This record gives sequence, C-alpha cells and structure tokens, in this order.
Amino acid sequence: MEILLFVIFTLLGLAVGSFLNVLIDRLPSRKSLVRPSSHCDACEHKLSFFDLIPVLSYLILRGRCRYCQAHIPLRVLLVEVGSGLVFFLSYLRFGLSAEFAITALWCCVFLAIIFIDWEYKLILNRITYPAILAALVILGIDSISSDWSVLTYIKSSWPESGVLSIDILNGIIAGAIGFAFFFIVFLINPRGMGMGDIKLAFLIGLVTGLPLVVVALLIGILIGGIVAVIFLLLRKKGRKDVIPYGTFLAIGPIITLFWGNEILDWYLGLF
Repeated sequence: MEILLFVIFTLLGLAVGSFLNVLIDRLPSRKSLVRPSSHCDACEHKLSFFDLIPVLSYLILRGRCRYCQAHIPLRVLLVEVGSGLVFFLSYLRFGLSAEFAITALWCCVFLAIIFIDWEYKLILNRITYPAILAALVILGIDSISSDWSVLTYIKSSWPESGVLSIDILNGIIAGAIGFAFFFIVFLINPRGMGMGDIKLAFLIGLVTGLPLVVVALLIGILIGGIVAVIFLLLRKKGRKDVIPYGTFLAIGPIITLFWGNEILDWYLGLF
C-alpha cells in the first residue's frame, strides 16, 4: 500500500508539472490558461492526449513536435520531472498529512517562479501576491479557535516541525527580515536587484519562518553566486549581463522545506 501511494503521488506530481508548464508558457504574456487548448507553438496544431502524457510524451517524441518536428523546450521535461520529484519527496518526508500537501504546493509555486524568471527575467506579481496571501491564510489558521472541528482535525495531522508549525508572527518577522535585507541591497545597487526579488524574499520568509529563512536565502545566494562565477569563467555572461537571480533564490526554500533543519544543525555543529 505504501509503494502504491508513492506511485500515485509521484504521478500526481507529474500531472501538476504539466499544468505548471501551462502557467510558465502563458502567464508572462497574459494569455488565458484555458483557451486555446494545448497546441504546438511552432505549427499551432492542437495536441492530442498522447502528446500530453507527462515525461513519456517528451521521451517518446524525442523532444520534438509530432506534427512539425519543431523542438519542444527541455524545460517542459525538467518541470514535469521536478514536480513529480517534489511530490515524491514531500510524501517521503511527511507522509499522508497536511504538511505533505502544503510542502508540495509551495515547491510547485517556487518551481514556476524558477523557470519563469530564467526564461523571461520576470518574477510575476500574479504569482507572488496570491502566494503571499495564501501563506498568510495558512499561517493564520493556527490563530483561529480550535473549537472548529475541521480545523482541529487538520491540526491533529501536523507534525512537530515544518511549514505548518510556523505561527503567523514568526512568519511575518521572517518575511520582513528577507524583505529588509534585499531592499537594502536594492538601495545600494538598484541595477543588481529588482523589486520582484524583494517580494520573493518576503514570500520565502513567510513559508520557511525563523530561523530557516536565513538558511533558505543563503542557499539561494550561494547557488546564484556559484552559477554567476561559472558563467563569467565560461564567458556565457559578461559582468553587465543580467542573471535571473530570482531563479536561484527560489531554489533555496525548496531545499530548506525538506532539509533546512538538518542543514542548520550541521552548520551550527561546526562551531
């Protein structure tokens, strides 16, 4: 039964990944998420069910459109695999619980931010603002009277640590710390950071809380710095070229949601 649940939730994650690809394709250009139906961007041929099977369709078609042989972006495969992986890890880490669902949700939000910023150099308010509102609602649940039977049931499934163990004050303080840090960086060097990164840092704080917001932001900064240096050494980017920093910032909370406490304990154990 346990293996079956792993398979079910991984497949669910792959399907969610297909939807994330729709968001990544259409939100930056303000297109409808419903119309037109899925089609090839090159030849505009409507895609059939067999063209839309997560991961398998991409592999079977070898990354090309069935109808015009145009290349399908590798990102399509990466998003589907990434979404399936975070669902698998969420269930592995938290089991069948509210924590599993919320962790998978946040990972998918950050996956969308990662790839949209990488492709379009944008961190969309249409994702960030609703995500911030959702985070505040989730955090606020703990402040609502436990007399409500539904809330009591949900709370009973929460583990001792994780995204649902953060109270609303902790989350807001963590978000304010992330916001303030990157706002100061923005004031010092406006060209090096945009307001989208600052709002993203606030969201990361809400999701990870204290003290893990520090871990999440440092991971993102570290990965971004390493990638920037590699690009410079390989001459893929110049010193004045824009690097989508939100892509790397959004990697930090995904890692932190799964292993933040272990990373923090390891680091503190060095002293």
